Amino acid sequence: MPSRAVPPTHRAVFAPLTQPGRAEAVTRRLRDAIVLGVLGDGEQLPSEIDLAEALGVAPVTARESLQTLRELGLVTTKRGRGGGSFVCTPADPDALLVRTRLVELSLVDIRDFGDFYRAISGAAAAYAADRAAGEDIDRLREVGVRRAVDPGGSRRAEAQFHLEVAAATQSARMTQEELRLQAEFGPLLWLSMSSADGRQRSESEHAGIVDAIAAGDRSAARSLTEDHVGRALDAVVRMRLELLDD
Repeated sequence: MPSRAVPPTHRAVFAPLTQPGRAEAVTRRLRDAIVLGVLGDGEQLPSEIDLAEALGVAPVTARESLQTLRELGLVTTKRGRGGGSFVCTPADPDALLVRTRLVELSLVDIRDFGDFYRAISGAAAAYAADRAAGEDIDRLREVGVRRAVDPGGSRRAEAQFHLEVAAATQSARMTQEELRLQAEFGPLLWLSMSSADGRQRSESEHAGIVDAIAAGDRSAARSLTEDHVGRALDAVVRMRLELLDD
């Protein structure tokens, strides 16, 4: 794939691993990208050799990872002419599974994650205000209003916006950390996207964040992003408290 045709989020997915090149690390990187929609349904992955070279691992490691992804139902492989490995986007997690996961987390866990994620997302927005190019701003405006009718699609759209902000920092490490955090907590973090009001408010807040980044206003970009994430986390806390009352 020519580098000029690859979005920043994809460059982060296929950047060399910073940890030892084990198959588990490769699987985690690709799994997170597929679950969050960074790699789209039906998208062809690099060949085993190209994937291994991009990630800085042995071909056998890439092969093991692709096999694991096939077993998880996230990748399918076609043989012969026009063949290769292709992404299979998973169905949105059932609401009961999200509820079960929420019950497993304590309020301390949620608030601890919230403090960390607010710091990371705010810092990403501040750096993006320093470094984002014109095409990054255009991409942020486009993704910021991308929504779906179903809650799962809306949550993925929300995650994609924050991934694009991280990608606008021009830092693969920052983007990979955002990817990891979204995969770990995203299905819960963006539960407020289940309502039309939540989606409308989110789009308005995205517009303010992008305006601040486009203006190069580090302070406003950080503050608006931290407030945006804080409101989402407050919604998670409220839902958790409601479950305690059941």
